[in-house]
Amino acid sequence: MKSQATDGPQAPGQASIKTRRFTISLVWIVPIVAVLIGISLVVHNLLQEGPSIVVTFKTGDGLTANKTEVKYRNVVIGHVSDVELTDDQKNVVATIKLSKQAESFTREDSQFWVVRPRIGAGGVSGIDTLLSGDYIGADIGQANNRAKNFKGLENPPAITYGEPGKRFTLHTPDLGSLDIGSPVYYRKIPVGQVVGYALDKDGKGVNIDLFIHSPNDAYVTENTRFWNASGIDVSVGANGFALKTESLSSMLVGGIAFRAPDYSPNDKAAAEEYAYELFPDQQTALAPPNGKPQYLSLRFDQALRGLKVDAPVEFLGIEIGKVVAINLDFDEKKQSFPINVGIVIYPQRLGRAHDKLVKALLHDPDDEAAGVRLIGTFIENGLRAQARNGNLLTGQLYIALDFYPKAEKVAFDVNARPIVIPTIPGSLEELQNKLQAMVDRIAKLPVERIANNLDGNLTELRKSLVQFNTKTLPSVQSTLADVSKTLQSANSTLAEDSPQREQLSQTLDELKRMSRSLREFSDYLGRHPESLIRGRPDNAAPSDMQGPPRN
Repeated sequence: MKSQATDGPQAPGQASIKTRRFTISLVWIVPIVAVLIGISLVVHNLLQEGPSIVVTFKTGDGLTANKTEVKYRNVVIGHVSDVELTDDQKNVVATIKLSKQAESFTREDSQFWVVRPRIGAGGVSGIDTLLSGDYIGADIGQANNRAKNFKGLENPPAITYGEPGKRFTLHTPDLGSLDIGSPVYYRKIPVGQVVGYALDKDGKGVNIDLFIHSPNDAYVTENTRFWNASGIDVSVGANGFALKTESLSSMLVGGIAFRAPDYSPNDKAAAEEYAYELFPDQQTALAPPNGKPQYLSLRFDQALRGLKVDAPVEFLGIEIGKVVAINLDFDEKKQSFPINVGIVIYPQRLGRAHDKLVKALLHDPDDEAAGVRLIGTFIENGLRAQARNGNLLTGQLYIALDFYPKAEKVAFDVNARPIVIPTIPGSLEELQNKLQAMVDRIAKLPVERIANNLDGNLTELRKSLVQFNTKTLPSVQSTLADVSKTLQSANSTLAEDSPQREQLSQTLDELKRMSRSLREFSDYLGRHPESLIRGRPDNAAPSDMQGPPRN
């Protein structure tokens, strides 16, 4: 091969330089283009790939690698790429690859849970997974910080997708039949549900979280009262039977109802997370404010069958408190078993009467000594406690505070705590005492001697009647018969149209009526000999004087 000559003369002592041009064959163009396209696709996929997160669940039920999808509002936003156990083998870790558009689901307060068929207080959910299979539900958070590791929920959250409304907190001694998803009612219309519950820090109560959907959350005011509307509220007490329920759903899964009292001046909408007390029933929830309680002690010397704790305490017919304790005691002096009853009253429930009483007596409600002196004044004027029967059907008793001016005076101990209110026997007890006194009086009567005397008198009367019927009455009848014959013979001698005949006829008629009356009188005495002592009854029928016809 010959080399090409360089331009110009070659300098002495210099080697000649040979040059070549680099040329590409058309055969390599296609592979190069394919490589470039592949690189662009890889770069594009890398740019479009979303973040990966790790969610820890208690079990791997329903989780399958490269199959289980992640959905938000039923739209796929990722899928499970790997499922494996944790190092301690107590939980399951699912690696999830999210799409680029779902990058906001890496916020640290985002929530993930497995959607499967469930039956709960809120109803039946996840039915569509019977055909499509289980999937992971997601709800976007609101925090600004990002996270990669999340703890999956065992149950779906009650509120998702940023539902507008407000959350509120209720405090109650126990949860009862409530559960997550239990409905919340306003005037018997469902407007929210229970979204969570937890014990207090001291473990002495339960805090329940509610969510009220917008726009119904505006009806929750600072003066709103919440009460438990679960199941069927059946109460049998001194006030009789009471049967209440909010709805069929609340009977099965529990529920809460709320409403503000009818008179709520200067009321305004409650803020988010406002705390309330959960009352056991509607009547207690909507009752006037109790105010400061006053504990009193009662001592009864009678049996109190039918008196229960929580029985009402009334003052002049107005319920102002309830029974809080019933204990049996022993009196060494009387060798008896009295019953001590503890009650709590709320004077503020008297309303205007309480306000006027405070003003009239210049009484300070916060001054305990002044309150004791006031109660002592009431006792001097006859204030007494009495156990009364509130319902004859159930036999339930209640405590009544009333004034009895004629009650026996008692000494009032101003230093006793709690304050002791004197008692009087119950109305039923008084009735029983009166009946017993009447029975005792009747028992003291000489009933047997009176009966013997009466029996002897009746025997003598029977003997007299027998003598009258056998001896006196026949002689009278024979005499009347002789007179009648004499008159008849005289009548035959008289002319038919003479005045003497007419007078004689009238005399005979009178004699016949007299004979009939004597016979009837004799028959009546034979049937009713006691009438000679008691007299003829006022309601005796005229037919009683009529005897059977005589031949």
